[in-house]
Amino acid sequence: MIDAKQIKELRQRTGISIAQCKQALLDAEGNFDQAVELLKERGAEVAGKKADRELGAGSVSAYIHSNGNIGTLVELACETDFVSQNVEFKTLGEDLAMHIAATAPADVAELLTSEYIKDPSLKIESLIQQASQKFGERIEITRFARFELGV
Repeated sequence: MIDAKQIKELRQRTGISIAQCKQALLDAEGNFDQAVELLKERGAEVAGKKADRELGAGSVSAYIHSNGNIGTLVELACETDFVSQNVEFKTLGEDLAMHIAATAPADVAELLTSEYIKDPSLKIESLIQQASQKFGERIEITRFARFELGV
C-alpha cells in the first residue's frame, strides 16, 4: 500500500508531479529507490518524445562568483513563456550558471555530460531531462559564456 507520505517524499526529492510519483511507487511496489530510477527512465523517454518541439521561449541567467573574478551567462530555452517565467525554471538557469563557473566546460556537449556539482550522482543531461518531465516541455541549454579575469 502506497501512502501519502511516500508520495510527498518522492515528489520533494524529484520535483515530479504527484500523479507520476504515485504511479512510480505503485510500479515499484513501494520501493522508494526503484521508484526514483523509474522516474529517471521515464524522464529520458519524455525528453526523447519532445525532441522535435520548437523552442520559442527561455531565459538568460547569470552568475558572478563572490570574488568577482569569474562570471557566466547561460541561455536556457523552452517552448513557452509560461515555463520561462516559472521560478523553478529560473532557478535551474541560475544553478546551471553557477555550475558552469565552477566546472569551466568547453562546450554544451561537455557540460551535459558533467556531474552536477550540487548532486554528483546526477549528470547535467539528467537534470535537464527531469526539468523537461516536470514542466512538460522540451528544455535545452542553447549556449553559455564563461569569463574569468586574466584568462
